[in-house]
Amino acid sequence: MSNTVSYDDVVRNLDDLPSLPAVVMELLNSIDQEDVDISVLAKKVSHDQALTAKTLRLANSSLYGLQVKVTTIQQAITYLGFQTTRNLITAAAVTGYFAQGHCPGFDDKAFWRHSIATAACARVLARHMRFNQDYAFTAGLLHDIGRLVLVSCFPNQYSMTIAYREEHDCYLLAAERQVLGVDHVQAGVALAEHWNFSDTMRHAIAWHHAPEVPGAGFLATIIHVADAIVHALDLAQVQDDLVPQVSNVAWTALGLDEEIYLQIFRETELQYEEISMVLLS
Repeated sequence: MSNTVSYDDVVRNLDDLPSLPAVVMELLNSIDQEDVDISVLAKKVSHDQALTAKTLRLANSSLYGLQVKVTTIQQAITYLGFQTTRNLITAAAVTGYFAQGHCPGFDDKAFWRHSIATAACARVLARHMRFNQDYAFTAGLLHDIGRLVLVSCFPNQYSMTIAYREEHDCYLLAAERQVLGVDHVQAGVALAEHWNFSDTMRHAIAWHHAPEVPGAGFLATIIHVADAIVHALDLAQVQDDLVPQVSNVAWTALGLDEEIYLQIFRETELQYEEISMVLLS
């Protein structure tokens, strides 16, 4: 039996994934829209108590430095703004969405540690670059989401991919292509299209390993560098983790000096601790 998986196989299996709450889908689909009825969305979110509780814990973390305690989604929107609150709701929903423990060798917790750390780092980088921090946070959180698609839909084949990576001490992307014939970037793009993500978000997922590709967009550059920084800081605590090579084009595009990077490393570590305490509890 062949272990290879085609892009069409991935697309066909997306319908078998559990559904995100309808309100989260609405939020994801409206990421580029300004004319959303906030009160209606706030009401819908508040019907999901677990999602509301997680979102409010994140809103009240020192990350956002609010002087008041937020107790409702509507208040969070008032104090943090709609876009930030939308991203917190998305983060709270997605981190509890995929089933765990189905793929031997795959460490679900380490996956989310890396994703949350990348989100934190991307947010810090975006602030320094005067780029939209909310976009950066969400794209950082979801940049490797294709890996969860492959783990959920093809657990046995993905288990072989992990074994191949360990045996050959190579990057996961190379192992996926070798064993499966499809990689987590392609699977992530398939899911982004399935969930009607905005072009901005899709491009960031599609090109975070190749930000120098024409049309990749600046968000892909931010995620690319954030991903490398997080690997280097070993925030996911993965044994024998390889630090990906950073694209010269991306590094030059950010144009930050060593002192700023040291500051970014410190901020990333602090924000990561705070966010992961909420999202992984």
